[in-house]
Amino acid sequence: MAVTLQLVNYVKVTGNYCYRRALHQNVARFHSSRRNLVAQIIDGRAIAQTIKDEVKAQVEKIVSSAGRRPHLCVILVGDDPASAVYVKNKIESANYTGISSDNIKLPNNSTQKEVVDIIKALNTNADVDGILVQLPIAGHMDERTICNTVVPHKDVDGFHVLNAGRFMVDQKAFMPATPAGVMEIIRRVGIKTRGQNAVVCGRSKNVGLPIAMLLHADGNHDSNAGGDATTTICHRNTPHDQLRRLTETADLIVSATGVRNLITGDMVKEGVAVIDVGITRIVDPKSGKARLVGDVDFESVAEKASFITPVPGGVGPVTVAMLLQNTLKAYKREIDFYV
Repeated sequence: MAVTLQLVNYVKVTGNYCYRRALHQNVARFHSSRRNLVAQIIDGRAIAQTIKDEVKAQVEKIVSSAGRRPHLCVILVGDDPASAVYVKNKIESANYTGISSDNIKLPNNSTQKEVVDIIKALNTNADVDGILVQLPIAGHMDERTICNTVVPHKDVDGFHVLNAGRFMVDQKAFMPATPAGVMEIIRRVGIKTRGQNAVVCGRSKNVGLPIAMLLHADGNHDSNAGGDATTTICHRNTPHDQLRRLTETADLIVSATGVRNLITGDMVKEGVAVIDVGITRIVDPKSGKARLVGDVDFESVAEKASFITPVPGGVGPVTVAMLLQNTLKAYKREIDFYV
């Protein structure tokens, strides 16, 4: 029995952050003996807009008190089209909030020393609050060296080893923007995590691992960011049958692998909450145009999910908003790295 998704209406759910799609067949509402198959689609753009408006209000308050604006510097090495788009979105969002910004573009043949020297100059510039080096960096450079050159109190991406270390032991730190965005979505939408079974697909040091750490961490500790979930990490070497066994019992699935259709509807239980962080660019066979898809087979999983994020329009916009929130924290010097 073929079942397709059709947009029904936008409804006020958990602060206007979700909209419902009901499952239809032949335009009529499809009913299940167990429940109406209705997924709440998490509107990442709406959540991001709220966060940016909150940051904007704080920046306006700072400026009205004769303070200078927070300032963010973004360094882009090379001409990768996707990276250029990400940087453009970050700069535009910063401008919206009133955070001033610089986009420092360097050619792909720049040396590592040239990039390091620029970062060191920004480190000592009192008018710069946040420094971000757009990743991935050029192949002839060492990513860890570049990330560790940014001083911790300006490291708004949360990639410096000191931020990473403090984060892992649940002390206050700049959290990487994507994991912070995932947790912000969960918090604002009201997805339960305490005592729940969570499965994280992906173990990257900047996304998958931090998400898993946040989900399982004690919510009563210093960072107040823990989800108190029972968390399992899966990765490229997890056999598919084992992955299926884990996802079938998961209350929450977060996937960040970049593997299209890794999670399908027959792999999840009804009522699961699904956060799709993956991004894969494909060519639509019907239109011939490029489009983005996630790790999750959206239509089949949405038949069972209680909450699900779309790609695009889910985690991505919130990631950018969390970067701006980190920049504001850096300006205020909210984190003391010496305690």
